[in-house]
Amino acid sequence: MPFDLGEIALQLDQAARRLVNTRNDRHLRLESLLDAASRVERGVAEAATYAPSERPYLAAQVTGSLVGSYGDPVSPQDWCVASVDGSHIDVDRHLPVTCFLVNLGGCVLRYGSDPDATLFSQAHLATERADLYLPDPYNPAQEEPVSGALLGLVRTVMELERLSEVASELPGDLPALALVDGSLVLWGLSGQGYRPFVRDAIVRDRFLKALDKFKDLSQSRPVTLAAYVSLPRSTEVVNAIRRGLCPHDSARCRQDCGNRRSVVSPCDLANDFLDRDLFQRLLSPGWRSPVYRTASSVPRENYGDDQQVNFYYLNVGEEIARVEVPEWVAREKQLLDLGHSLILDQCRRGQGYPVAISEAHEQAVVRGTDRRLFKEMVSQSLEREGLSALGSEKDRSKRMPWV
Repeated sequence: MPFDLGEIALQLDQAARRLVNTRNDRHLRLESLLDAASRVERGVAEAATYAPSERPYLAAQVTGSLVGSYGDPVSPQDWCVASVDGSHIDVDRHLPVTCFLVNLGGCVLRYGSDPDATLFSQAHLATERADLYLPDPYNPAQEEPVSGALLGLVRTVMELERLSEVASELPGDLPALALVDGSLVLWGLSGQGYRPFVRDAIVRDRFLKALDKFKDLSQSRPVTLAAYVSLPRSTEVVNAIRRGLCPHDSARCRQDCGNRRSVVSPCDLANDFLDRDLFQRLLSPGWRSPVYRTASSVPRENYGDDQQVNFYYLNVGEEIARVEVPEWVAREKQLLDLGHSLILDQCRRGQGYPVAISEAHEQAVVRGTDRRLFKEMVSQSLEREGLSALGSEKDRSKRMPWV
């Protein structure tokens, strides 16, 4: 047995009891934090969050109320939603050929007087050098292999590009929601040592062009774009409150504060809380928070003004979700309300989670059996052409253990 399940169960029970013992204390601290936040003046909150590099934590930029709530807008009678998701098989050094596979799946769901549903999937096998490497256009000898975390970024871009194509084909007279699973922030670029040409190839040449296509569509038809983050673990709003309360200078803050904890008062009121903890207390079902702008360096340094990432929290009934929208949606109330109402409708139909994202995932998912079959197909294709299909001995030993 690789580990003692009985011992693990005992430790889990002990951890659960500790959580119960601290529940009342957390409740009282949360009430104190919300009370303190309500007394932070709006101008102070806005000014305090526009210097993200001064503090050792990521604090949302406040452009309106620091805390508050907004009701459920009325949904249109007829509308549609489109979503695209992806899954991939990474480059495997134990295979005899360098390749990766990206499977994009999606759906278009139409509601109202003429309901309809379209499901689709499309696989892309990358075997050519142009797909397997990102070259430096100014120095052909420099290139970056597309695998691991970078392949994840490329897949995210492919999902958005495919969704923009689908959105452009939606009926022009219907209000529409283009829905992304996850974040509009390419977090994989944060803190990574990617060279500038890699960032340009991912963000400037592809990601922003897809976002611009959505913006252009919205000029001629009621199309809104949103990204849905389930069970978010962000602390950006909590940190914005902490920043608004903080009486200390930035040097003291860098010494005594971290992203989730502070050892000085009154900043320690925010310790260990997530944004969703706040809005679980503040938002009634169907209501959303104010709109904030993320302070992440990725969009701030790479996206441009119109595509800065804004977000709000939405009580969908089953959970507090984080919904991200680009700047051009955040500043257009009609598009913002359209996304709010249609995401909420999707979650109600999907028992707490958007139907369209669930359906797109089902079309895109690559399961374990599919991965094993893919390896066999690679070997068989090589053998049919008289090429060597031998993989690594390490991979063989894992599949055929001695004991």
